[in-house]
Amino acid sequence: MSNFIDFTTAKKLHDMESEQNRVTKLFNIKYPIIQAGMIWHSGWRLASAVSNCGGLGLIGAGSMYPDILRENIQKCKAATDKPFGVNVPMLYPNIEEIIQIILEEGVKIVFTSAGNPKTYTETLQKEGIKVAHVVSSTKFAVKCEEAGVDAIVAEGFEAGGHNGRDETTTFCLIPNVRQHISKPLIAAGGIALGSQMKAAMILGADGVQIGSRFAATNEASAHENWKKKITELKEGDTHLTLKELAPVRMVKNKFFNELENIYQLGRDAEALAASLGRARAKKGMFEGDMEDGELEIGQVSALINDILPAETVFKNLLKEFEEVKMPKF
Repeated sequence: MSNFIDFTTAKKLHDMESEQNRVTKLFNIKYPIIQAGMIWHSGWRLASAVSNCGGLGLIGAGSMYPDILRENIQKCKAATDKPFGVNVPMLYPNIEEIIQIILEEGVKIVFTSAGNPKTYTETLQKEGIKVAHVVSSTKFAVKCEEAGVDAIVAEGFEAGGHNGRDETTTFCLIPNVRQHISKPLIAAGGIALGSQMKAAMILGADGVQIGSRFAATNEASAHENWKKKITELKEGDTHLTLKELAPVRMVKNKFFNELENIYQLGRDAEALAASLGRARAKKGMFEGDMEDGELEIGQVSALINDILPAETVFKNLLKEFEEVKMPKF
């Protein structure tokens, strides 16, 4: 890992008065790159691999029973001596048990999403845990700052998985959020290349959270059928749907068409919930059913052409970031 490129450019652009970028300083990491805690993808192997590269790996608690989460945390601690965290979607059941496991296992970083940032922030911070919360609008970013979180992830609607209803793109969201908050800002949604990372930071982000690119890695816990499918997706193959329940971006397949048919019959929220209640996300992304399963991925999947080791993805991001030069005019 000794040949890694130093983030001199990012340091100069975004924290002129400090020797450290604000995100790297907050989480005690080398590079301001966070691997998203994606359901059915982000187990201990992926999180530890990213953390060992100098970024921040996140374990995705959303698809784990409490005992499985505990096992992943313990294995991640054994696989890396670097900081890592847990992503906790607050809309999932067993949330109190999940928080208790995080406290018992001594996790030092938690990213929360899909809920009120006030709910657990103070509880976690009292135990010395750094808390970041994911939002999709400036309005909720301001509420996060008022709730006292340590950092804010602003995610554009290009992102895969559950999303905001406003359909605000990352390019519009980041500079607007930057104008309204003072906390460290992490950009998410539509970022898979070093050039996109640099663009996000020029717009005002202190770092980036990347999901889709790390989904197509050797260490991701998703099924190989799904990883291969990601590399085959083209522009327009994903769509944001399910606004009646919780907006989610997914691949257009047989399952997606079933949901669209329900829409045409009156957008029945109960029928939509019943269709989703068949463990479709697990069936698709974890078990490898590319037709009847739910397949969550971002628009940036159109730029992902191969399945790589997480370390290679990380090195590519750093190399691309450094090679991008600002055009002159």
